Amino acid sequence: MTDAHRRKLPIGIQTFSDICEGDYYYVDKTPHIERLVNQNKYYFLSRPRRFGKSLLLDTLHCLFEGRQALFEGLYIQDKWDWQQRYPVIRISFADGVMQGREGWRRSNTKAMPINTAPMANPST
Repeated sequence: MTDAHRRKLPIGIQTFSDICEGDYYYVDKTPHIERLVNQNKYYFLSRPRRFGKSLLLDTLHCLFEGRQALFEGLYIQDKWDWQQRYPVIRISFADGVMQGREGWRRSNTKAMPINTAPMANPST
């Protein structure tokens, strides 16, 4: 393999779409993700810093949003219902300590926009 065809290492990149679209090396962990999604109910991800937690969560985010093109050639491509989309709420604690409720609210307003549309009654 020549240097011109060599992929880049995704050092410091925590966004699944950036890795897929930027021609970086990626180790397919979607078999583990499929098992994680289908087997149990709750998980606590306890890993050291710089161990890939953010990338895993971003991969789940893309999967639940139904971004099929990002998963072409990966294990999960033909095992996922791409027509089904799921809402994703992403809360980041990367900014450090929040100073009270107001600081948390300001920090996470973008993650959880207020939906003012009336909810449909599922019984009708």
